[in-house]
This record gives sequence, C-alpha cells and structure tokens, in this order.
Amino acid sequence: MIKRCQALLGTFVEISTEQDNHQAVNKAFSAVKLVQDLMGFHNPLSELNQINRWAHQVSLEIHPWSAEVLSIAQEMHRQSDGLFNCGIGHRLVSAGLLPRHIDLSRHQLGGIEDVHFRHTQLIHSSKPLCLDLGGIAKGFAVDKAVESLISNGVESGYVNAGGDLRVFGKSPRSIQIRKPSLPSQLIDIGSLQNGAIATSGLYFANRDQQQSHIINPFAQDESEIHINFSGCYSVIAKECAHADALTKVLALSGEYDHPCFNYFCAQAIRISA
Repeated sequence: MIKRCQALLGTFVEISTEQDNHQAVNKAFSAVKLVQDLMGFHNPLSELNQINRWAHQVSLEIHPWSAEVLSIAQEMHRQSDGLFNCGIGHRLVSAGLLPRHIDLSRHQLGGIEDVHFRHTQLIHSSKPLCLDLGGIAKGFAVDKAVESLISNGVESGYVNAGGDLRVFGKSPRSIQIRKPSLPSQLIDIGSLQNGAIATSGLYFANRDQQQSHIINPFAQDESEIHINFSGCYSVIAKECAHADALTKVLALSGEYDHPCFNYFCAQAIRISA
C-alpha cells in the first residue's frame, strides 16, 4: 500500500493505492500538477490567463485538457440555467480572493457562454473574459489522477484534493465531512465505492471578514454577489469534476432536486451549522 501527499492546487493532494506502484503514483501527481500549470489563476503565465488576455482578440490553440474543462463548464452552464458560470473571476479579483493580473475596468466582460470552439482545441471568445476555473479544475485534476493510476495498472485506491475525493476499485471507503461549526470534528456519512464527492464550505475562513468564494452570477447588488453560508454543501457523482462544479449549483439554488443533479446522476447533501 502507498499513501503520499503533495502541496498542489492550493491545498494538499493525497493519493493512496493498494498496490505498491510508485511510478504510477508519480505519474498521477504529474497529472495534477499539469492541471495546476494549465488552469491556475494565480500563475500569470498559465494557459487560463493567456485565454483571459487574448481569446477575445485572436483564436487560441489550447491543451486538450483545457478544452475538456471548458466543454464541461459550458455543459454545466447550460444544464444549470446559468447558475454555474466560470466567468466570475473579476468578482473574486475585486474581493481580493484572486490576484489582479490585468486591468479589467475598461471591459464589458463575458462568461463561459461566450467561448466558442472553432474546432476541438481552437477557441475564440466573442467578449473579453476573466474566467476562473477554481470551481471545477480541482475536481478535474482528481479525475485525471485517477485515470492515470488506472492506466498504469493500479486497481484500487483514492485521490483526495482538499475535500474533492474520488474512490476507485473494489474497496469502498468510509466518508466523513467536517462539521461546519467545528471543523476539527468529522461527521460519518457512509461509504463510497467507484465514485466521487466534493464539498464546499467556509471551514477555516474568518466568516466575519472573508467573503465567500461562491459567486451569484445573476446578482446586480454588491451585497448579493457573494453567497454567505454557515453550513457546507456536498455532491456525490461519478466524476469529481461534476461533483466539484455542482456544489456551486447546490449552494446557489438551494434545490436538492434541481434538474442538473439528475442530468449528471448526482446526489446533493447539505449539512447545516
């Protein structure tokens, strides 16, 4: 058995396998790092920030994984009736939650719906963008790490990136969620086999000072832009990218039976403070 942890994606990524295959684990961590390098907002040289700078001016050839995430994000946007929208990066920049790489004040910004595919990996935007993939890329990185492990002969294990967890193989794993009011305590919610779960919450933030990272894309009033919550939102799905993105749909809609969950074969869970 192998269990290793690395600091990636702004959190700690833990990979555990039942087989002693160190090479496979190394390749899985490399997959996570590639997602970070491609889609990290904090890195001004990332492909995401190149898209934000240039996609409204020229067509860009992008990495297949970036294209895949943008496609998933667009499908999530359609199925959620716009609740999930990666085009809210400027709101997080204004709140001091993301770095200010470019001057956005003179632009009328678009959203994920304004990204158009010329072909599989060639994109262009009809409006200037400030995309932030933080609401989906972490789950996508977990999926890619799991795919890497399986393709390199690992039969069973899990990948956990700061609460975005995917389990694969014959062995189920017990699942705990941090108690919102006391993050040091865990709530046992059962076990998971061949599936993923993602959780969004403000566990260790100063709730009186730090604004929420979940943004209401339809809000006009500044006081309504950041969704403040005292509980936590979890979603179980087959793939972690879907679970990760759907936690935002759950937090924004407050609907456990939103059609989006049925479409992505997902289950919503909310734990109150």
